[in-house]
Order: sequence, then C-alpha cells, then structure tokens
Amino acid sequence: MDAERIARETRRGTDSGLSKADAKRALDAFISTTTRTLKNGESLSLNGFGSFSISKRSARTGRNPQTGKEIQIAAKNVVKFKAGAELSKAVN
Repeated sequence: MDAERIARETRRGTDSGLSKADAKRALDAFISTTTRTLKNGESLSLNGFGSFSISKRSARTGRNPQTGKEIQIAAKNVVKFKAGAELSKAVN
C-alpha cells in the first residue's frame, strides 16, 4: 500500500483526510516500528488486523532447477503475518 492510496482512502466520504505527506509519514512510521520490533525478537499485534512475528527457517539442501545440482540454502528468519478475525471476516 502506498501513501497516495492511504491519503485517498482517508478522504473518502469526507472533506478532510490525510495529506499524501502525512500518509507517507504514517506508513513510514508503521514500517519502521514493525521492523524494529521484529528485529528485537518480539511480535507485533494490531487488534482486528493481525499479527506479525518472526519464524526461523533452517538451513537445507536445495536443487538448482536448471542444472539439477544440489546447493546449500542458508538458514534465515522469515516474517509471518496472521490475519486477525475482523480482517478475515471483512474479506470473506
């Protein structure tokens, strides 16, 4: 989602709303806070929206699909998102 879309959505049905610059600052703050929280090993929950957490993916052996040669894939952390009940209900 980009700042322009957020600004447009906050103006829907009203005379006021967020400016594009304010929407960008809000989105940047959300991303920054979420990133910092996950890097610290914590999870982040937004009631009704969902939760973000880190899951560890183990190192494993993979295969190059072009050559068939085995390759080692390094372990890494992956971000997981689980939709909250209100979000899930809204899209179904």
